[in-house]
Amino acid sequence: MELLNRLLASTELAPPLPDDEAIRTAERLSTRFDCTVYPKSIAAGGGEVFFLARKDGGRIVGRLSGDAGAPAINLLPADASSAALLRPKLPFLWPRCIGLRRTIGCGDRLGIATPGHIRACRGKGVECILAQQSIREMTRTRRSPQDVMDDATFGVFQEGFRDGYGADADHLKTPDDADVCLRAGFVMFTIDPGEHVDDEIDLPEAALDAKFEALPWQELESSSAGCRRAFAEQIEPAALVRAAVKYGRAVAHSARMYRHIKAKADGPFEIEVSVDETAAPTSPDEHRYIATELRRLGVEWVSLAPRYVGEFEKGVDYIGDLGVFERELIKHHAIARELGPYKLGFHSGSDKFSIYPIAARVCGDLLHLKTAGTSYLVAVTVAAELDPAFFREILTFARERYPEDRASYHVSARLAEVPKPDELSAEELPGIVDQFHAREVLHVMYGSVVADRPDFHQRLMKLLEDHEEEHYRALEAHIGRHVEPLIG
Repeated sequence: MELLNRLLASTELAPPLPDDEAIRTAERLSTRFDCTVYPKSIAAGGGEVFFLARKDGGRIVGRLSGDAGAPAINLLPADASSAALLRPKLPFLWPRCIGLRRTIGCGDRLGIATPGHIRACRGKGVECILAQQSIREMTRTRRSPQDVMDDATFGVFQEGFRDGYGADADHLKTPDDADVCLRAGFVMFTIDPGEHVDDEIDLPEAALDAKFEALPWQELESSSAGCRRAFAEQIEPAALVRAAVKYGRAVAHSARMYRHIKAKADGPFEIEVSVDETAAPTSPDEHRYIATELRRLGVEWVSLAPRYVGEFEKGVDYIGDLGVFERELIKHHAIARELGPYKLGFHSGSDKFSIYPIAARVCGDLLHLKTAGTSYLVAVTVAAELDPAFFREILTFARERYPEDRASYHVSARLAEVPKPDELSAEELPGIVDQFHAREVLHVMYGSVVADRPDFHQRLMKLLEDHEEEHYRALEAHIGRHVEPLIG
């Protein structure tokens, strides 16, 4: 009672409770309100106490005020309205700009992984971006930007995470995409001009020159002659023409998107520019062209994601020569320091364990690793461990859907190499998620689970919610494997 009175008397945001006090207080509140309170969620300020709890298979927000002996109590659903209520009361729930500190993006396609992500990153010396999803992924999972933001908010609330976190509206292609994410409260915007990249540059000189002259010079606020003069001492003429033809329209689109976001934003924001989803690697000369032109056009950004040499397929380790990768990365990092500084982004970065030590050694703090699908694969692995029969159904469905689901992803898995579920014992099932071909097949089917098999989605969500600590421990361990090399 005395502790609750003290919390209710807090006019400013009170420090978090020590673990033992938080546990005792959570037990009392749970008994009093017939729910299960998350101890770390208990927070006080402005004469009110807030907590997050589970009740009747869902989550609720508790709001107490008045005297501890007979407080006024509101038990609210953990929905968008409650999230909007909580953020001004508990400012650590707002996302923030992170700048040039080392970051890992933790995409959450199911909306329940944030507590595990926090546990993997907390106190490790790497900043975490906890609300991160692309419009493509939102469309496939039938979530909105507001859903993504609110799910991250409640995960931060649940864990009492006060170190600050980022929110990345990933792979934005249109101003409308940016607008809906601005309204939801995102503070980082990843501009994806990939549709404006021209990969057809292996042409005769005359044809390439014609493409160069036809670039949108008015939008680029330059001319073909002006471009040649600007880069005369930096890039060989032939390489410049190739770089401009390949990326000139992408630069113009990125500048348009940046200016739109800047005009619409009502607070601080930060930008990443991503050209990673293209057919051919970004050469150092091309990187220099992109960064120099963006800077000339007034674009400010904290991270740029080139298309690196080698293959960054979804959910599996890097495919390629690590020596060549390191040599090229050193060149990209030198350009990022010279023309920024800004971070180098590593997209499709999940499970690229062989390159993390190299990236950390070369880039230091100027590094942004982006993960997403790997957390979904953790969920699928937990399902394999807890409900083998259900996982067999998931794997069967994934095999059926793969020819269509792979279309928008960079994967090379062959169905013939994926074991049939009935060929595997229950003990073998969790390990199959780590097999290259099965892993990619399972990785790309997440949207089909939501769109075509809502019964699978409901069963998976209930399984993970009923065993949330097992789920969080698995996430902490797996995402931790990504974090540790970055700080080593």
